[in-house]
Amino acid sequence: MKIGVYYVESTNADGENINRYNHELVDRLAEMTGLEIRFVELEEAKDQDMLLVFIGGGGTEGRFKQALPALPHPVLLMTTGYNNSLAASMEILSYLEQNGIRGEIIHGSEEKMASRIAVLARVFAAKKKINHLRLGSIGKPSDWLISSDVDKKKSLEKNGITIVDVSMTEFFMEVNKKEYEDNEWTRMVKAKNWHPEDVEVSCSIYGALKRLAEKYELDGMTVRCFDLLQPFKGTGCMALAVLNAEGVYAGCEGDMPSLISMAVLGELTGQPVFQANPSRILTDTDEIIFAHCTLPLNMPTDIELMSHFESGLGIAFRGRIPEGPCTIFKTSGLLDRCFVKTGLLEENLKETNLCRTQIKIKLEKEDLNYFLTHSIGNHHLIVSGDYEELIKEFYRWL
Repeated sequence: MKIGVYYVESTNADGENINRYNHELVDRLAEMTGLEIRFVELEEAKDQDMLLVFIGGGGTEGRFKQALPALPHPVLLMTTGYNNSLAASMEILSYLEQNGIRGEIIHGSEEKMASRIAVLARVFAAKKKINHLRLGSIGKPSDWLISSDVDKKKSLEKNGITIVDVSMTEFFMEVNKKEYEDNEWTRMVKAKNWHPEDVEVSCSIYGALKRLAEKYELDGMTVRCFDLLQPFKGTGCMALAVLNAEGVYAGCEGDMPSLISMAVLGELTGQPVFQANPSRILTDTDEIIFAHCTLPLNMPTDIELMSHFESGLGIAFRGRIPEGPCTIFKTSGLLDRCFVKTGLLEENLKETNLCRTQIKIKLEKEDLNYFLTHSIGNHHLIVSGDYEELIKEFYRWL
């Protein structure tokens, strides 16, 4: 990631020592964050993935105003506690707000500044990747997902996300080739000694989706997977599980908002993402159960092969996800609304009347009310760990 620092030099007395201190501060922050941070000229400012505008001291407001047309938005002001740097930055921030330009002052101890820069770098890196995503819709959303389509034109114009339609006919033609390349994940599944004919069908579906991802240069895809049941007597559960483990976002049932949510969550956290149904809310204990028949194979500590819950066909996975803090997330297809909360994954369940991977999560009562009053569709996305504040930070800068 390219992080640049545009330096607005103060003409106050003792400028040489002030400039030396400020340059050394940037070097220390780069070392503390582990990020490559370098000073850039004004003409390079808009070429950076993230730009910090270092206000070197007092009296710089006019020079900043002159430079502003060449600076990217939002404007991140970096300051010190010396030479009226903070005072000048506050005047500049007020000017930005008056002109409808978002900004922030990064100030405090070196540790606090380094922490803040690291968070912002993560957000801006994810934002850049999301603004260039290519996501495939393999068939239309399943018939029961009546609120889970996305306007392709608006998605591209608003968020830079390209949605590529791929027909089920083309998908089925690829499946019928019965071709795939073995890898560590397919070999792991085969080692479970499930019905060989089901494994081969699932591998053929995986090979088909992998080739489509390569053909259309897709970062992710969502599949109308229930249409596989009748012609192939198989499911997409294994294919999606392997693709997710390989780093290709792969979702169920043609649900594009969930695929977009998966990509946002994955890019921000770097963690494998579980797409699941909210299956039951336990109002007396403030818990909610999520379940689905597939999950990234690099997410659980162990897996058990089972048949698909709704059909009794093919391969599905019962995976054990580590107990502890987890983050539940969902965004609308155009990223204009989201839900995010950290909960406690208390237990992996083994009920017979739910999809195969089942987890029980503890949430606050008011958070559970969202699912009954304002839920963004059916499927929600879950990762291990507490990333609530990071996701909220991302939405601050959209």
